[in-house]
This record gives sequence, structure tokens and C-alpha cells, in this order.
Amino acid sequence: MGKIIGIDVGGSTTKIVGFDEKEKEKLISPVFVEASDQLASVYGAFGKFTSANGIEISDVKKVMITGVGSSFIGKSIYDIPTSHLSEFKCIGRGGLFISGYDKAIIVSLGTGTAIISADKTGKTPVYEYMGGTGVGGGTIVGLSKKMLGVSDFETLVELADGGDIDKIDLHISDITKKDIGGLPSHMTASNFGKLSDIASKSDIALGILNMVFESVGMLAVFAARSKNTKDVVLTGNLSKIPQAKYVFEILSTMFDMNFVIPENAEFGTVIGAALAAFEK
Repeated sequence: MGKIIGIDVGGSTTKIVGFDEKEKEKLISPVFVEASDQLASVYGAFGKFTSANGIEISDVKKVMITGVGSSFIGKSIYDIPTSHLSEFKCIGRGGLFISGYDKAIIVSLGTGTAIISADKTGKTPVYEYMGGTGVGGGTIVGLSKKMLGVSDFETLVELADGGDIDKIDLHISDITKKDIGGLPSHMTASNFGKLSDIASKSDIALGILNMVFESVGMLAVFAARSKNTKDVVLTGNLSKIPQAKYVFEILSTMFDMNFVIPENAEFGTVIGAALAAFEK
């Protein structure tokens, strides 16, 4: 049975997944590789994926490729028919697949953030780019490097694990005892608005993550309301950070939304690329 391969070429990471040609529900174990050279990362990921899953190059029928680095790839890979795809449509398609929803707002948390309205309730699936923000993983790394002298992402996440957000953020309860339109007293009034002189590196690290996730979360809330849905699917590498789950759970309760982080959320876009082969 032939294989469909999806590849998402990022700035420093390439992700790859596969499906059997006649079984689009059967996801073949995804892999990723890191490399500064996009061309090298694509062929490295391809070799790693086929080797790990016992796939011969002759078994691959199609390659579906997307991502900011896909422009470095020519017309084909190993002379296999290769299609270049819109990243935004891949985000929407993949987000619906991994969540099991037919309609949702899909948020791709990467270096920046993209927000897609995805809807396959009609005859033809609709994937609409609604906008995004430059706030994302790049923001986290940049602020961490400047404020903490930490440029390693895993180190930052470990630091944030012991942080106290009350030493960083100003909450509604800090500025008033009155009811403000039914808003909860613990809601953030200003990120970094109460930065304490005794705030530790852990506190600041948590504050950076919290600010990014809250900013992205609010944009997603506005997008979901405009499309009359409460389902928001989070994808991308940032979605798997422990602090993300905590922040989005709070936002779900606060704004009556359903933020979800599905299994394989970090591979949402590349899964969407592979699935494009099955759409007429």
C-alpha cells in the first residue's frame, strides 16, 4: 500500500508524518529533526522517518510539503511527486483532524501565532486565515534572553515551574474591590504591571510565558466569538509547554470557551499537509 508523506519545513525544525494511501485515519508515527539548513533538514527528516517506520522510498506515492522553509525545496523529493501547500490551510485541516471537530478556531503557536477558522460542515471545507500576532515563541526567547540571560527554551520552562505570578502581574483585585462587569477578581489587569523588586528569575520566566499565552488566548476568544463557536484548538510546539495547559484552562472557564490541546498538537500543521492528498 502506497504512503502519503507530509513535511513541514520550519526555520530550524522540520516535521514529517505519513498516512497509508487508502487509510487516512491511520497516522504513521511522526518525527522531527533540527537543522539550520532547511534543505539538509528535509532530507534528514525523510531518511529518519522512512528508516524508523520501515518504509522504502519506492513505497511513497506523494509528498505534501508546507512551511516557511519549503521554498528551498525544488519540484520533487527523490523524484516523488511533490505538492507545495498553503501553510494556513494545513493548520486548519490538521487542527480539525487531531481534535475530531468539524468546526473550530485553530491556533498555531510557533515563532509567531496564526489563527485559522476551520469549518468542514459544508460540502467544501473552508480554511480562513483570520490574522495573527507576532507574539509567540520568538517573543518568549527574546525577552528571556534580555531579561534573564537565558536563551535555552527548556531552561526557561524549568525556571517558570517555580514562579509566582502574583509578583509579576497586576490583577483586578489589586486595583479595586468593586465588581467590574462580573469579571473575576483574579483576572489579569496588566501583564508585568506589578513587577516586584524581589521577583526572582523564576517569577519573571513565568510572567513571560503567561503574558504570551494570555495575549494569544484573548485573540482566539475574539476570533471564536466572531465565528459563533466555543471550540479553540491549540497546535504547535508551544502548546505542549506545561504552563500553556494551565493558562488556557483558566481562560476556558473565564470566557466560557473550550480550549483544547489534542494529542500530536505539535504536529498539527504537518498532519494537515499530508491530509491534503485526500481532499478532492
